[in-house]
Amino acid sequence: MDNPNISKIGDAEYVRKDTPTPGIYGAFVIVRCLNAGVHAGTLVKRDGEVLELANSRRLWRWWSKFSLSGLATEGPLPSKLKEQRFACVLPMLTLTTSDVCEVIPCTQKAKAAIMEVPEWINE
Repeated sequence: MDNPNISKIGDAEYVRKDTPTPGIYGAFVIVRCLNAGVHAGTLVKRDGEVLELANSRRLWRWWSKFSLSGLATEGPLPSKLKEQRFACVLPMLTLTTSDVCEVIPCTQKAKAAIMEVPEWINE
């Protein structure tokens, strides 16, 4: 039976923000926030007022085929790899659910590509 709260596009599954999401716990996701920016990491918890990511990176600047959707399915454009601005990996990050406006599950291809982007150091 299909879940009306989940839409599938290619290898990625998209879940409504107001839906409990036990099916994607442990999945690598991109989280877009109103004030905290964009983060990519493993979804550990989404409960009440908090959303927790493990091994997350803040994404400052990226290029992909189709904005965040393309980043979640294909990863960053290889031709612009040197222009991507991804921060270091944080072991744990807690975001407030009131700030989270989008949680996008990633394909394995996108996860590998995101984690392979060199850490950006502002010199």
